[in-house]
Amino acid sequence: MADRRLQVFHAVARHGSFTRAAEALFMTQPAVTFQIKQLEEQFNTRLFDRGHGRVVLTAAGELVMAYAERILGLTEELESRVSELTDELSGVLHLGTSTTIAGYWLPYLLEGFKRRYPRVIPRVSVGNSQLIESRVMDRNLDVGLIEIVTEQQSLDRRGAGQDELQLIVAPDHMLARELSVRAEQIAPHPLIHREPGNAIRDLVDQFFASAGIPYEDLNVAAELGSLSSVKHLVAQGFGVAIASKAAIQSAVKAGRLVGIPLEPRLHTPLEVILLKDKFRSRLVNTFADFVTEEIGRLASSRN
Repeated sequence: MADRRLQVFHAVARHGSFTRAAEALFMTQPAVTFQIKQLEEQFNTRLFDRGHGRVVLTAAGELVMAYAERILGLTEELESRVSELTDELSGVLHLGTSTTIAGYWLPYLLEGFKRRYPRVIPRVSVGNSQLIESRVMDRNLDVGLIEIVTEQQSLDRRGAGQDELQLIVAPDHMLARELSVRAEQIAPHPLIHREPGNAIRDLVDQFFASAGIPYEDLNVAAELGSLSSVKHLVAQGFGVAIASKAAIQSAVKAGRLVGIPLEPRLHTPLEVILLKDKFRSRLVNTFADFVTEEIGRLASSRN
């Protein structure tokens, strides 16, 4: 098993902060400081330079970090190999998903996987697609479920399916009876937009730009990180928005919103990402295979 001091050192180096490392490890900051002090005394050298509210690795710290990653990786692999001697999958799965996938796809995915493998404990982080992509690359997550086609060469990506994007309006909105809408029809209306870094926002901006409408010419009324807030403001008549068809189905069925196809049609990719050079346990591989197949099945049934 890896030395606890190495685990603490690795967390401090990765987070660049004793405080954030303590939070991630569920330890007190003095306990983290004590572990680092012990490690520095063992090597008889400083491993971090401290200042300006952040810690950075010294030359010796860089060397220790390289070995720590290898040792911790081997420890993880050892634990996984031993657990795989049993027939039943178990253990913690570190999973990250975009906000839309978390709200409208993940419950079905976890339900199906937990029915098959009840001893697995999914530990889920939620953020926009760019954040999840970076956390997979930083080795903080085993698997990421995102809505962008990643261009990062260090990642393995699996195209699992796609979800249609639609304009959403209140039932009494002037566009509510349209069978489809073009960018120029939408542009004059107040737009309830997603936050920068959100994958759907990027696609929407491209949709308007392809029609010759730059972001500066859009009538943006709000930029929100919460899809629930977007839907609420639209339903209350404060503007229009473009959202995942999967995310609006219940509100459309309840009569709170109207979903209108875009012209031309616009889809968001649903991707499964893993780090290429990180050891993958049978649990990680099994989950990645399962969600890739299941997202494709759910996407086909919803479209």
